[in-house]
Amino acid sequence: MSIELKTKYGQIDITNEVIATITGGAAIDCYGIVGMASKNQIKDGLTDILRKENFSRGVIVRQEDDLIHIDMYIIVSYGTKISEVAHNVQTKVRYTLDKTVGLAVDSVNIFVQGVRVANP
Repeated sequence: MSIELKTKYGQIDITNEVIATITGGAAIDCYGIVGMASKNQIKDGLTDILRKENFSRGVIVRQEDDLIHIDMYIIVSYGTKISEVAHNVQTKVRYTLDKTVGLAVDSVNIFVQGVRVANP
């Protein structure tokens, strides 16, 4: 599935994997994030942190009418305020997608899948 953007120059199709990679990269840069987790963590049996090439397993991109919704599954660093980290991720993802792709996101939903001690 892909998202279609229509500009004065023509039509651009962006796949959900590209959006998931951009979104995951933006989230990883935020303070308090240890990494991305799988959306099917229990089903997959994965408690590991996803690497860059697997960010699409931890991000769901949905398009309803002209609205775009993103669900993200993250692992937070121990000792950080979870609500503040989630808010920072939402803000950073919205800003990054707007500046990189020109995509206005309606909602960014954060699902915390775990808390870990960050590696120094």
